[in-house]
Amino acid sequence: MRVHLEAIPEIDRYLANFGTYELKDKTPEYERYLSYVGKVLKVDASMRILEVGTGTGWFPLLCKANGLQCKGLEISPQLVECAMQIGKRNGIVPDIELGNVEDNDIGVEQYDVVIASSVFEHVEHWRSGLAKIYKALKPGGAMFFESTNKFSFAKSGEFHKVPLYGWLPDAARYRLRMATHGKDIMKLGIDFNQFRHSLLRREFKKLGFRKVLDVVDLVDADRLSPLKRSVTLASRTLPPVRSLLLTFVMPATTFVCQK
Repeated sequence: MRVHLEAIPEIDRYLANFGTYELKDKTPEYERYLSYVGKVLKVDASMRILEVGTGTGWFPLLCKANGLQCKGLEISPQLVECAMQIGKRNGIVPDIELGNVEDNDIGVEQYDVVIASSVFEHVEHWRSGLAKIYKALKPGGAMFFESTNKFSFAKSGEFHKVPLYGWLPDAARYRLRMATHGKDIMKLGIDFNQFRHSLLRREFKKLGFRKVLDVVDLVDADRLSPLKRSVTLASRTLPPVRSLLLTFVMPATTFVCQK
């Protein structure tokens, strides 16, 4: 993928749906990211954070509002501009660089935490992108990763109009999205990848992450409803239950990995 300076229709659609928000409405999601990272690493103001794929910029904006150092990397100039405008309304200037994790130099052992949420489905060469993140993390640093879950029965966040959208072969998904949204979606916006927990876990281990936690490990079971709490606790002790839950029920692949 490369940076396109012209307006992209898929980004226009995204902004029409998600480009206007109040920062306070994003606080629960911001706190979820940090609470999951907190399972392996206590985050404080001394740490350097990188978000890959900032979207409309709410995470780096909230980091700065809360005294945390967060740099962003975003491929879409339209989204960078949106983040700047929202920051201006809130008296915050976010540190967001225009670029692509596949091409930009993000350094070696530069960051304590890397956030990569709802982005790697759009990274064409995702393995090389993950390798760069691993190198960019300091020893002991942590990555929060969240993306698509191919075989989930939940509605797809990428294209909810087609049941079991993620189950389609890549070529079929591409044809469907181009027929629906035009060929420009292949420039930016297409989900190149639909992930599986087992595949990602293998890749994370192969890269060298010493600790790989999925959502079953990360979620606070005491805050769940009685049914969900029972299923979560069963998943922690019964591998077949965990496998079924992660494969077919969870809407996303969610991990925290520690270097």
